[in-house]
Amino acid sequence: MTQSLDTPGLPRLAYYYTPGRGPAVVFLCGYASDMNGTKALALEQWARARGQAFLRFDYAGCGESAGAFEEQNLASWRDDALRVIDAVVDGPVVLVGSSMGGWVMLLVAGARPARVKGLVGIAAAPDFTGWGYSDADKAVIRAEGRIEQPNDYGDQPTVTTRGFWESGEANRVMDAAIDFDGPVRLLQGQRDAEVPWERAPMLAGLLRSDAVQTWLVKDGDHRLSRDADIALILRAVEDVLILCSSSC
Repeated sequence: MTQSLDTPGLPRLAYYYTPGRGPAVVFLCGYASDMNGTKALALEQWARARGQAFLRFDYAGCGESAGAFEEQNLASWRDDALRVIDAVVDGPVVLVGSSMGGWVMLLVAGARPARVKGLVGIAAAPDFTGWGYSDADKAVIRAEGRIEQPNDYGDQPTVTTRGFWESGEANRVMDAAIDFDGPVRLLQGQRDAEVPWERAPMLAGLLRSDAVQTWLVKDGDHRLSRDADIALILRAVEDVLILCSSSC
């Protein structure tokens, strides 16, 4: 059954929390995605089997959560993540961020340095408001307040609002070194049509931690949702949890 987090003055957030031992693994969805995707559900099943605490949730305006999608932005989704983690999870967490969720992951780690012990990025896309749009696209966003683009994952176009784009530009994380010292695994497909694979080693180089590995999947696409990809994701999360148990 879906659980709800109600906060006065803010959209209701839908989530599923599986109790277990810590650190709790928290899945952060991508842009316009929801908590019922292949990777989130696979991680939940894996967590239940090993007795690991696990949290998945929908950002406001997405999936089962309340709110209008076009009224949200990167900072508000970061705050959604912080709100549900603070309210639902006790103790340390390991964040697993998919695509835009990899950006949210880094923002949450910066906001809760004492609690975030490890990171797993899956086609992580921090700062994509800078590199993910052409100059022509950015001009449309500025002039018209939004842009619609083809969506490879559904019938409806992908909408980017000026509010989201401006919030992204104000919260860039790859312009300087990133102060994180815990274990990190970055998984990246080299046939990803949305996130250039070179972004992953670039991000790895900016993280202050020495316990960082970049795993490149030569035939991997953006989703990394095949059985072999899921197995690799689970292995990465296990790696980070093992390192956290010994050093975090």
